[in-house]
Parts: sequence; C-alpha cells; structure tokens
Amino acid sequence: MEIYFFVLAALLYLSCAFLPSSYRAAISGGTVIAWMLHGVALWADAIAPGSLRLGFAIMLSTTLWISVLMYWLENRNFALDSLRVLVLPSAAVAVILPLLFPGSVVPLDGKSSLFPWHIAVAILAYSTLTIAAFHAVLMVVQESKLHTRGRAVQGGWFAAAIDRLPALLTMEKLLFRLIAFGFILLSLTVLSGVVFSEALFGKAFKWDHKTVFTMLSWALFGILLVGRKWRGWRGKTALTFTLTGFTTLLLAYVGSRFVLEVVLHRGLS
Repeated sequence: MEIYFFVLAALLYLSCAFLPSSYRAAISGGTVIAWMLHGVALWADAIAPGSLRLGFAIMLSTTLWISVLMYWLENRNFALDSLRVLVLPSAAVAVILPLLFPGSVVPLDGKSSLFPWHIAVAILAYSTLTIAAFHAVLMVVQESKLHTRGRAVQGGWFAAAIDRLPALLTMEKLLFRLIAFGFILLSLTVLSGVVFSEALFGKAFKWDHKTVFTMLSWALFGILLVGRKWRGWRGKTALTFTLTGFTTLLLAYVGSRFVLEVVLHRGLS
C-alpha cells in the first residue's frame, strides 16, 4: 500500500510545484495532502516493531518530508512562494527513492534507547539546514536579479515570485535563524554520536568518512555564525559558507551511504 502512497505523493508534489501562484489554496491543500501521504508511507516503510529501516534513500526522503513542512509553515508567514520550485520537485524525487533503494533493516534489540533519538535529531538537523540551503539559493537568485535591473530579464511565474520575496536583509535574518537552529541540532547530533557511539553503534568512535564530513560541516556552520556575530559576515560570504556546509553535510551520510549501498552494494555497518 505504501508504494501507491509514495507515487501519489510524488505526483501531488509535482502538480503543486508548477501550479500558478494564484492557486494559493489549491497549492497549500495539495501540499498538505502530499505531505501526509509521504509521512504515512515513510512510517509504514521505515518503522517496524523492534527495528528500523535505514539507508541513504530513507534518510533523504525523511529529510525532504520535514523540509516540505518547514517550507509550508515558512511560506504562511512570509512571501516565499518561490521556494516551491526548489523544495517540491526535490521532494517528489526523494519520495520515490526508498522504492528503488530500500536500505537495510536495523534491529533495535540490544541497542541503546538513545538510538532512535539520535536518528531523529540528525534528521531534524539535516532538514533545517536543507531548507537553509534552499533559502540561500533563493537569495543568490534574488541578488543576481537586483544586479540585472534595467536589463532585459526573462519573465515567468518564478521571476514574479522572486520579485515578491522579502527584502534581502529580511531574507538574511531568516537564513541565519535557520542556520542557528540547524547548528544547535547538528551539535546535538555530533555530541550524541561522540558520547554514545559505543552504545548506539556497538563500536568505538572513529574518523570514518561520515564523521569527517559531519565535523567539517559543523565547523563551517560554526565559523559562519561566529563570523556573523564578530565580523558582520553577510552577502556572498554567508551564502558561500551555507551552500558549502550543506554540500559537505549531504556527503556525510547521504553521499557515503549512496556509495556503500549502490556502488559497493554493502549494507549498513
């Protein structure tokens, strides 16, 4: 049954992504329905009594599921309709990935009760910083559009949506609010991974690819927040740090698991 839910959610995401912005109620309602179908399918696919199904596809799908909720809530408070063309098509792709790459079943017997919490906090951190990355992309487009004023630019609903975005200073405040929250969650993820590594994973903490990329991403976002507070970093510097930090974080789990599961055909270790 979850297969139909995954496919239907993907179709609804795509439909809502490219509807004209004047269909606000239909977009909002369709996004909510797609999000609910996505969530039900994820729950049925990933959670079973005494076990979890984990893998890069499940992680990416769950991350986009939470990101869709953040987009929907953020768009209700600010005019951020242009996020649709970034978030919803990405969610439409991510929602069907677990059907193609099911990952591995991880028994919870013998594992610490902190294991599900560690996974939940990690996904929340990834989701928050994913929305921050989408937000940064919008700011890049918005800044570029400001520099092309007076020159011929292409129209269309996305260009119109960019014009309706809040001022760059407001966008920047929202971006750093997301980054700060995501950094706190990422710090908790790193801390739980370090302190409870033996209990969570049955082996001592070690510097594997996932750890290296996670710590590098954590450092990049931390440096950005410190630079923002003490040196007033903004503009291109902030956007570069945000997108680099997000790319590094994406490589930490999704990238490394993709290589192991798809390229090397190895399960979770």
